Amino acid sequence: MSETVHELTADARAEADVYRQGEDRPLTGYVLVMAVFAALVAGAAGLAAATGRRLPSGLDGRDLLLMAAGTHKLSRTLTKDAVTSPLRAPFTEYSGTGGPAEVTEEVRTANGLRHSIGELITCPFCLDLWIATGFAVGLVFAPRHTRFVMGAFTALTGADFLHLAYARAQQSA
Repeated sequence: MSETVHELTADARAEADVYRQGEDRPLTGYVLVMAVFAALVAGAAGLAAATGRRLPSGLDGRDLLLMAAGTHKLSRTLTKDAVTSPLRAPFTEYSGTGGPAEVTEEVRTANGLRHSIGELITCPFCLDLWIATGFAVGLVFAPRHTRFVMGAFTALTGADFLHLAYARAQQSA
C-alpha cells in the first residue's frame, strides 16, 4: 500500500512539473485552498441536513440581483480597497494605487499556500465564488439577515456607479 501511495505521489508531482513548464505555480497550495472550500461547503450541507434545513425552491430575480451586486461589491472591497489592505498584507506587497479608492498589490511568493491565498484574496473574480457560496448558504440558514447584507452591498455597488457617473459628468462639464 505504501508503495502505491509513493507511486501516486510521484506521478502527481511529475504531472505538476509538466503543467508548470518551469514556472513557479503553487499547485499544492491551490489544492489546499480548494479542499478548505469543499470542506466548508460539505460542512454547511451537513449542518443543513442535520437541522432539517431545505434549499430554497430557487432564487427569484430580486435575490439573484442582490446576490450578484452584493458579491461584486464585497469581493472588490476585500480584494482591492485600501482600507482592507491590512487583511491582505501577510500575503501581498503594495505596488501602487489602482482605481478609485483601490490599491494594486503583488502576491508574495514565500511558499505555496501563502502564495495561493494571496492570489485568492487579490482577485475579485476568484473570491466571487467564495462570497456567492457564503450568500447562498446564508439564504438557507438566515435568509432575512443575508438579504439585508446583500442589499447593503448592492446599495454600495449602486453608489459606486453613481460616483463614477458624477465624476465623468464633472470632467465633461
